[in-house]
Amino acid sequence: MQRHLISAADLTRDDAVLILDTAEEMARVADRPIKKLPTLRGRTVVNLFFEDSTRTRISFEAAEKRLSADVINFTAKGSSVSKGESLKDTAQTLEAMGVDAVVIRHGASGAPYRLATSGWIDAAVINAGDGTHQHPTQALLDAFTMRRRLVGRDAGIGQDLSGKRITIVGDVLHSRVARSNVDLLHTLGAEVTLVAPPTLVPVGVESWPCEISYDLDSTLSKSDAVMMLRVQRERMNAAFFPTEREYSRRYGLDGDRMARMPEHAIVMHPGPMVRGMEITAEVADSDRCTVVEQVANGVSIRMAVLYLLLGGNEPAVTHTRPPVSHHHPSNERSAHTISADEEK
Repeated sequence: MQRHLISAADLTRDDAVLILDTAEEMARVADRPIKKLPTLRGRTVVNLFFEDSTRTRISFEAAEKRLSADVINFTAKGSSVSKGESLKDTAQTLEAMGVDAVVIRHGASGAPYRLATSGWIDAAVINAGDGTHQHPTQALLDAFTMRRRLVGRDAGIGQDLSGKRITIVGDVLHSRVARSNVDLLHTLGAEVTLVAPPTLVPVGVESWPCEISYDLDSTLSKSDAVMMLRVQRERMNAAFFPTEREYSRRYGLDGDRMARMPEHAIVMHPGPMVRGMEITAEVADSDRCTVVEQVANGVSIRMAVLYLLLGGNEPAVTHTRPPVSHHHPSNERSAHTISADEEK
């Protein structure tokens, strides 16, 4: 694994499959009465959020705490950033505090890359979403959800998504989730089709490794997974479609459209959902919709990423006590060797 996770495009097939397989190990921890591993004890992770977030921030925090890391939450609102402090000064403040990893969400595309390559801070950088650019852990949790549902929980170990057909629908122009998913799903061997109104398709999309369609109905019958995207009004400074009703009629997923999908096919959404706009309540609440699973899987994926970037080289979950490492005192024990005093 590399030092940072900035973009889904940086991951090779083997990197991605390793993360997915490690997340399966981490998911088993969530089934235990005590959902904690001592893997990152003594390590400090800061969640540096310059943009509003519920799912991603809480998911990262849960993952960090399950790995026994010390967690610092930094939100820009009410912080020195709202007084005009630069990213550089914030980073140098964190460096002075000795943090080991920074999870950053920022409204400016490229901010996590800048942080990772600037020399301002000597810590692993994980991109939790930057502008309309990338959101790699979202793409990983989506791929993890697809692999579990379409290949199988155990059958999927070591497998990619070769031959699976994924349709991503909606506001592709403003979506870092769409960009990350196109990159990662292509790497994992899936065939991706983007469906959107022409006004919400980015310039240069013809160079992306995917197909483009403007007709949702023609793609549904041959999709293994359909991912609905939220219309991101907060990023829009113009009128991209006539009315909400018109958008819903042409690009919304309702019960009738879901019925045209193959029986095994799933409906996905990165959240937050705008019910009645891109997805109806009937679809959102159906068994085929994986939104709640995606949130649970997000914790496992983020545990896997943090573990692989910070945790050292021994397996995440072992059944025997590994030899004590003198180089990484925080990594001496692994999952199945938690002693009674630790469990307290």
